[in-house]
Amino acid sequence: MDFLPEKIEQFVEKYTEKESPILKELNHETWEKVLIPRMLSGHIQGRILSMFSHMIQPKTILEIGTYTGYSALCLSEGLKKDGKLITIDINEELEPMVRKYIAKAGKEEQIDYRIGNALDIIPTLNETFDLVFIDADKTNYSNYFDLVIDKLATNGYIIADNVLWSGKVTQPYETLDADTKALVDYCEKVENDSRVQNVLFPVRDGLMVCRKI
Repeated sequence: MDFLPEKIEQFVEKYTEKESPILKELNHETWEKVLIPRMLSGHIQGRILSMFSHMIQPKTILEIGTYTGYSALCLSEGLKKDGKLITIDINEELEPMVRKYIAKAGKEEQIDYRIGNALDIIPTLNETFDLVFIDADKTNYSNYFDLVIDKLATNGYIIADNVLWSGKVTQPYETLDADTKALVDYCEKVENDSRVQNVLFPVRDGLMVCRKI
């Protein structure tokens, strides 16, 4: 679903910082070679993630759901000089592409790319994170939140993607499929958690942003 009229989208793109050549190449290769390329963050959302990262200036970032690495590269742009981004994905088939673009971007020292189940990996992490980006299997969004909230610094941020789910979240709850119910449940969970301040941005497919108080 397109949430904005095409002409508005074009205007937004015109007045948004352009992708770097490496991000543009990765964007193109993802659409050319990878199944369900719509999962890519893409130009506008990528620049938003970069902007958030520059505003927060995190020393540590956790990304749950790497896909082809586009969002990781965008988020890494705002890292402190000695900062680190850990990104986790269960799909080992995309590893060669991800590692290729991490190397092209010169981010091998900053981006720690791990293959495996995030539900198993997150409990083993000892870092305190300034920023967490959730963009993985929707049915586990609430589980990911529970796993990371105590590892999140005070005034740290959690950004969850796809919370509008092409508008399906607005349908009667009892009619929803499992993924859509999980996203509604996640939004309810965040809204009712006194530990965080939250706002849902209607950007692309929806970004729920919350700050740990």
